Amino acid sequence: MSQAVAIAFNKDETLTRQWLALALTPGLGANKSRRLVEFFGGIQAVFKATLTELEAAGLRAISAQALATGQSAELAQEELALALSVGAEVVVMDDSAYPSQLKQIYDPPLMLYVKGNVAALSQPGIALVGTRHPTPYGSGMAERLACDLAARGLVIFSGLARGVDTAGHRGALFAKGKTVAVLGTGINVIYPKENSRLLEQIIAMGGAIITEFPVNTFAAPQNFPIRNRIISGISIGVLVVEAAEYSGTRITARCALEQNRDIFAVPGNVTNKNSWGPNTLIKQGAKLVATWEDVWEELPASVRIALAPDPANESSPTGTASLFEEAELSPHEKKIFALLKADESTHIDEIVERLEPAVSSSEIFAALFELELAGKVKQLPGKNFVKSF
Repeated sequence: MSQAVAIAFNKDETLTRQWLALALTPGLGANKSRRLVEFFGGIQAVFKATLTELEAAGLRAISAQALATGQSAELAQEELALALSVGAEVVVMDDSAYPSQLKQIYDPPLMLYVKGNVAALSQPGIALVGTRHPTPYGSGMAERLACDLAARGLVIFSGLARGVDTAGHRGALFAKGKTVAVLGTGINVIYPKENSRLLEQIIAMGGAIITEFPVNTFAAPQNFPIRNRIISGISIGVLVVEAAEYSGTRITARCALEQNRDIFAVPGNVTNKNSWGPNTLIKQGAKLVATWEDVWEELPASVRIALAPDPANESSPTGTASLFEEAELSPHEKKIFALLKADESTHIDEIVERLEPAVSSSEIFAALFELELAGKVKQLPGKNFVKSF
């Protein structure tokens, strides 16, 4: 082991390697690993056991041999060096930094790869999840609620996916709050790639990115439902913003129920398929959420007292919950901005029709372009425009 690798460990290196070795042992798995540790009375005893003792504990031959011959230990040594080389820390179940909230679930991961602020994992937070294809209303509500909750000290946990997840992370960052992205890939594999800059911002603002998957694990479809139990398990509650009937968000909500977490949902238009998930959850007893107060009032009193809110960073209380000041706009931009809505798109033809002849079509196009560049307006397919939240 190189000197650089040895110096980087700030906790018990042996325990880290042993837990990692269990996780990498073929045919074992997280639940069997925990039962094995309980059977022998501690993880160190597992690695002192002989092949006969391991087989007597009920291990399959392939698992017992990997542990007894040192194959698992070698894999762990290599994996730990890989993690260090990509700037990640490995937090195992015996670490004080391992989030206690996550330990409470039925099948917590044996270890987490972490980049960023490890302490953020143990701070009280809300999971914000939803569809990858939200309506303007859905992405706007996700951004607004994440902003307001993060401004009050809650960590926003989500999965970095396109759509609602991305909006939730961005909302937390706008409030200068902390957000944690739970990946379904290796810690060094960014998916989707367009969120590379977002990940940098998350870490820069005191948040973190985490995963239970080994370094270099690619974005396999089966990994994302598996990671959803971490998103719900590490949180106080789960807030659902738009989700179709058959979606990964349903898995996260089911995990939350099994983990005895609070479930919150933003109601949606009953004619929109993305409203099926939250509306059904509300029907089944989830807390209906329209503003941050609906989440806040359900939090344990100890959590509310401990958090340090910063209302100055929350979203604007105006009807459209815009995060941008209209005073910054030019006269033409102000007129266009006043026409647009955050939860309903407006077609370019309607904008031109309502503003001409006071504003020419070329001036409208130029103003819309400037608004888009400034991030104040979003253009949707078909030349439709909405306000950004």
